[in-house]
Amino acid sequence: MKRVIIDTDTAGDDTIALFMALHHFQVEGVLITGGNVQFDQEVENALYTIEVAGKGGEVPVFKGHETPILQFGSEKHVTVEDVHGSDGMGGANFPKAKQQPKSEHAVDFLIRKVHENPGELSIMAIAPLTNIAMALKKDPTIATEIKEIFIMGGTNNYLGNITPAAEYNFYVDPEAARIVLHSGIPLTMVGWEMCTQYSVMNDQDHQDIEQLQTKGSDFFIKINEVVKEFNKAVHRLDGTTHPDTLLMAIAADEAVMTKSTNYYVDIETKGELTRGYSLVDINGRLEQPANVRVCEEVDRDRFKTALLNCLKEIQ
Repeated sequence: MKRVIIDTDTAGDDTIALFMALHHFQVEGVLITGGNVQFDQEVENALYTIEVAGKGGEVPVFKGHETPILQFGSEKHVTVEDVHGSDGMGGANFPKAKQQPKSEHAVDFLIRKVHENPGELSIMAIAPLTNIAMALKKDPTIATEIKEIFIMGGTNNYLGNITPAAEYNFYVDPEAARIVLHSGIPLTMVGWEMCTQYSVMNDQDHQDIEQLQTKGSDFFIKINEVVKEFNKAVHRLDGTTHPDTLLMAIAADEAVMTKSTNYYVDIETKGELTRGYSLVDINGRLEQPANVRVCEEVDRDRFKTALLNCLKEIQ
């Protein structure tokens, strides 16, 4: 069984991705990064999701960096309660989890755990990459000891989701994304366009999920109430989007990813209009060596089956 550490800004689809990870992997720990909603709410969402999955008290949660690398003082990064609801859970306002986060900082846990298990741990990065970048800055030697990182972030020459040019995770902390992409660690990137092309769950899909009548399916329906309406109004998508869960499904079963190519990928950190833009050099014009395996096609039916099977198991 693959041993993983998850780095998340827990809201919306991050929670279903946690379900998928707990279903398929040995999860060594969950790191929380500033991102989707207010930081302490993200922590609570992770703890509650683990509890719903039947793993309460078994998987440690660690608080990491609440803000991007270059954010100071009263500056605030963009949160997206309009996408996920005020609580990040579709306004479900679930009860408080019994489990509490650990006192060790997420970056310190990551460094320690990697050194204790060189070459054995994969990282599932479904948030801004602040924690991972800061760990690499604090102890660059972990780069050769991390087995791989699966990154939900960026786009491959496609429309972004927070601006026309950028996907949210890379937009929030482009400097962190740049550090990680140039780390030399084996990387797989699943971009926003894979989500919009292959992961959208429409009304029929939601009916199929609701008919499972499990704790997992009920949770899925509740947390997706707000994002379904947001996607119709803003992204013009007929359903809910599941980028993080898609990434986790690919990491668990690479047959879900039917096409990928190694490309040189870099991040725009200074553009006036293009902050967080991921440059995927598909034609090799920059003559730089490839540093990222980029997902390009997905078996949508295989992904939906994986999602249904996961939600079915959470009784």
